[in-house]
Amino acid sequence: MSKLGPFSNLAKFISKSPDNGPVSREQLCMEDCKPLCRCGPDPCVCSFSPNSKDGSKEYKENGSPPENWAPEKHAFDNLAYEPIDHSGLKRNLGHQLAVKESEVKIRVQGMTCQSCVRSIEERIGSLEGVVGVQVSLSDKEASLKFNPVMITPDVLRKHIEDMGFDASLLALQSQLHPSVADCSEVTLGVEGMHCGSCVKNITETLSEVVGVNSVFVSLEKGSVDLRFDPSLLTLETVKGLLEEIPPGNFMVSIPGWNSRLNSASIPPQTVTIGIEGMTCNSCVQAIEGMVSQRVGVHAIKVNLQEKKGIVTFDSSLTSPEELRAAIEDMGFEAWLDQGCENISEYIPHTVKIIFLDRETRKCFVHVTGMTCASCVANIEKNLLKHKGIKSVFVALMAGKAEVKYDPGLLDPAQIVQLISRLGFGASVMEENTVQDGVLNLSVTGMTCASCVHNIESKLMRTKGILEASVALATNKAHVKFDPDLIGSRDIVRIIEGLGFGVSLIKNKGLNNTLDHQEEIRQWKHSFLFSLVFGIPVMGLMIYMMVMDSQHKEHGGSMPVDQNILPGLSIINLAFFLLCTPVQFLGGRYFYIQAYRSLRHGVANMDVLIVLATTIAYVYSFIVLIVAMIEGAKQSPLTFFDTPPMLFVFIALGRWLEHVAKSKTSEALAKLMSLQATDATIVTLGRDNTIIREEQVSVELVQRGDVVKVAPGGKFPVDGKVIEGTSMADESLITGEPMPVIKKPGSCVIAGSINAHGALLVEATHVGAETTLSQIVKLVEEAQTSKAPIQQLADKLSGYFVPFIVVISVLTVVAWLIIGFLDFEVVAKYFPVKVIVRFAFQASITVLSIACPCSLGLATPTAVMVGTGVGAQNGILIKGGEPLEMAHKVGAVMFDKTGTITNGVPQVTRVLVLWDRARLPLRKVLAVVGTAEASSEHPLGMAVAKHCKEELGTETLGYCHDFQAVPGCGISCKVSNIEDLLQNSPKTQETNTSAANPSYSVLIGNRQWMMRNGLEVTADVDDAMSSHETKGQTAILVAIDGVLCAMLAVADTVKEESALAVHTLRCMYIQHMHIFGKAIQKVFAEVLPSHKVAKVQELQERGLKVAMVGDGVNDSPALAHADLGIAIGTGTDVAIEAADIVLIRNDLLDVVASIELSKKTVQRIRINFVFALIYNLLGIPIAAGVFMPVGIVLQPWMGSVAMAASSVSVVLSSLLLRL
Repeated sequence: MSKLGPFSNLAKFISKSPDNGPVSREQLCMEDCKPLCRCGPDPCVCSFSPNSKDGSKEYKENGSPPENWAPEKHAFDNLAYEPIDHSGLKRNLGHQLAVKESEVKIRVQGMTCQSCVRSIEERIGSLEGVVGVQVSLSDKEASLKFNPVMITPDVLRKHIEDMGFDASLLALQSQLHPSVADCSEVTLGVEGMHCGSCVKNITETLSEVVGVNSVFVSLEKGSVDLRFDPSLLTLETVKGLLEEIPPGNFMVSIPGWNSRLNSASIPPQTVTIGIEGMTCNSCVQAIEGMVSQRVGVHAIKVNLQEKKGIVTFDSSLTSPEELRAAIEDMGFEAWLDQGCENISEYIPHTVKIIFLDRETRKCFVHVTGMTCASCVANIEKNLLKHKGIKSVFVALMAGKAEVKYDPGLLDPAQIVQLISRLGFGASVMEENTVQDGVLNLSVTGMTCASCVHNIESKLMRTKGILEASVALATNKAHVKFDPDLIGSRDIVRIIEGLGFGVSLIKNKGLNNTLDHQEEIRQWKHSFLFSLVFGIPVMGLMIYMMVMDSQHKEHGGSMPVDQNILPGLSIINLAFFLLCTPVQFLGGRYFYIQAYRSLRHGVANMDVLIVLATTIAYVYSFIVLIVAMIEGAKQSPLTFFDTPPMLFVFIALGRWLEHVAKSKTSEALAKLMSLQATDATIVTLGRDNTIIREEQVSVELVQRGDVVKVAPGGKFPVDGKVIEGTSMADESLITGEPMPVIKKPGSCVIAGSINAHGALLVEATHVGAETTLSQIVKLVEEAQTSKAPIQQLADKLSGYFVPFIVVISVLTVVAWLIIGFLDFEVVAKYFPVKVIVRFAFQASITVLSIACPCSLGLATPTAVMVGTGVGAQNGILIKGGEPLEMAHKVGAVMFDKTGTITNGVPQVTRVLVLWDRARLPLRKVLAVVGTAEASSEHPLGMAVAKHCKEELGTETLGYCHDFQAVPGCGISCKVSNIEDLLQNSPKTQETNTSAANPSYSVLIGNRQWMMRNGLEVTADVDDAMSSHETKGQTAILVAIDGVLCAMLAVADTVKEESALAVHTLRCMYIQHMHIFGKAIQKVFAEVLPSHKVAKVQELQERGLKVAMVGDGVNDSPALAHADLGIAIGTGTDVAIEAADIVLIRNDLLDVVASIELSKKTVQRIRINFVFALIYNLLGIPIAAGVFMPVGIVLQPWMGSVAMAASSVSVVLSSLLLRL
């Protein structure tokens, strides 16, 4: 028995009180003392009871238990208990029972005379637990001394209010130090821990300390996460306890924590509260009077003109939000000034204080090791069995569990331990990983700023709304909210309730980005606009060529008689009129992008185009104006024909380029198009009858909603079927062509199609949490990531534009020098062109033909097409780097279970010993299947499944007296076998010896048979050994004491495994390593850490290693390998650790992914070679280097070549799709 006698229960009750607050004497008596008295159903008369005069009297006088308990012996049935002397009670319990008196001051409004004072003193003084009462009429307050174990301040306040007075608590003083919160959390640094024994000693020591709520010890971090009640325990005490644990080697540090975190050490805080609705000083006085009476408020000053109040308060007793709400409760609108200081700034950053209540809390846990939907169901089902767990939602793809729990019963560390016990890795996720809900709405009906204020103030007063911003000019509202407290539809209803129209603003930006519709539209318009003016320009160019041959005697194609003004010919005027609209309207997109590029200090292709066209236009305009001013008889030669031709061909190239790019993102766009746009939400009555249906946008579906999915409709969210049976087509998501049956309890995936039969689905994952959204995000990240070779291309493109500008300038200078030194060189080929004009023509051609786009597009287009092709074939590639790495792989490591094999045991052979039992095969299968149907062992379940398939039935016989012996086998009796065989569609047996005989069955290993007196002969033993050497499990069956059959069970190898391995060998990947049964090299019984070591060993030999696994215990090796490939079915993959995810459970996709990588890298190299050759040849030709051999390009010819290069690179990448 405890040395504390009956007070041990009392101590436990106080320390474990759910709210850690004062406990009434009646509670103590009824909860803890009653087992120690003999009152039975009659009123309790023990010394704790109000029926005990002595006990009640002593409690009332000093607030402590009586110390004159007579040692007497009580007998309770067969339990003898002998109380002891309790004089040392206070010493043993510490300060738990050392509280004798507490004092509270209560503000009392409504007293008018001394009669009111006496009434309060008499009424309150008569209450049990009240030690003293003093009421002041002038101060309008009552000072009360009381026993906190017997009565609480709130009860005292209510008694005063019951007398007709207004009462509010001012302050509470106790011999116990006031605590900051009911519970606090702190992380202690502990040095000296070496093993699990140290962790166990610390956990057990602290768990037994009164005031400690939870303990979590981390050996790796050398820390202790402690949740405790600071009113019952100090950190110095904890530090001393830890350092005294034998052998006394622990050193404890308390970072940033002073001797005690209590209200005395917390400086007063100041907050500014905005107040709307005050009209006079009476409002000011009312607010100041009410707020000043609140507990923890030191001072308040309200300014009527500035419409705000400044409050100084004790943050351990109240909070700014409570003060704001108190003012709002008076009928005023109040809000916290955004500039106010955080009230928790005084708390050290290394210590996290949590103000607890008994409301439901939520935490997020990162879970690893999940492989399929059954893992999800396992976690959810087992967690919900524990007291304190309110709800559990597990997202397989995200590897995240959302748990709502009672903080008074559990904490996140305990939840992590519960998940870990199920065999999964678990860790608490940081709070910043949890995203708030965001809603963008279009609001109609607003007419003025008052409407905006009305909506914003109403939303901000709603619990769960974190931020609300309404713009009158755009009629839009942006709302940020906590999805656990309020839903998107609730927000819409709130605004509609104010009389405004509301509609959801759907974000179509990503879809437009994927299909490039905006870019395709703008470049199409630019091309068509430029073409309208470009065709006449081309006609005039042809006319000039014809006229040039007919007017040689006039020195060119523009004779003097064609001038309409001196220096201005008809041809030049026509060129100017046709060129100007194209230069400023058709080319506006080029100017916009060039300006944005230069503003960020980067020069791109658009800068070259703008330079070429602008130089041509400005040069032509200037020489034409000079000729007109000088009154030249012959109009000068100009480049007005260059800009229209450049813009026509370049805009055409950009248009075709974006059309081609849209094809590269087709796979991702197709995935996104799977998402349903609307959902039918239903309200259910009894027996799941539909009371009401509502059609809403899929963005407004909330977790927990029940969604109706009609035949042929898409599932709008991930969820669980609660009613109905149907088949679902999940082929576009999982790659599996066969429809999957859906029945109550089955999980459904957003975007899959309901084949037939209406279903009611409860939404479990909505929005960005759905499986489809996770896959889309994965593919999107892959297509936007850069391969290492792309980074080189980006660097080259960055230097390319400045290099081309330099080459263009050098071309001008070179031809000017050559022309003036040796005019015959230019005149030989261009006799009618002056030196300056030819120099500018060559320079502009250089700018026109140069194309960094072909270099820049070489890699990303191939990566996008490659990842798109992979996604369409069930291969999700996480970016350009793994896509490029796969072709370098020289060693492949496979996990056996679940990768090389199916991961599910199957019966491979049934051997009937006919000479012994003389039982037909089907009778043996019926007996064995009936016996194993009651087994929970995986091998037993495999045997039962095989028997059902062979007999063609889902129902078996009756099994009783079932007994399972771990490591040996089972024994039982089965009956109704004859009826089963007669009803079996595959059974022709009719000969039965009895109506319904009962069979005694033994199933197990050799030892099990020998233990039951059965002999295992040499031939049977040899048959078992032959299977066991192949890695199979041999099981013996005895019926009615006769050994009659042997079954071989094994995890069968996938049909495609041999072909996949052979194909990899043919690809010159000779290093094949299998963790399991032999293919080439074997590592048996390898732990996850050993797999990592094997990967590193091969890497040290200079090999690029690919690891293929199911993503569970293989995840460390997947992460360490040069290329991690996770294989599974559908969403059953560990996407965090792998670089490539194979959606289909097909090992040949490993070969396909490596082959796709080789083809993609080969295409990237072809694109690079083509782009480099184009620029290396095109730029010298444009600069006139090959003019001596008669090869010279006009600027418009260069633009055609440049556009063709970009389009050809994109088309080359699209060849990957063939």
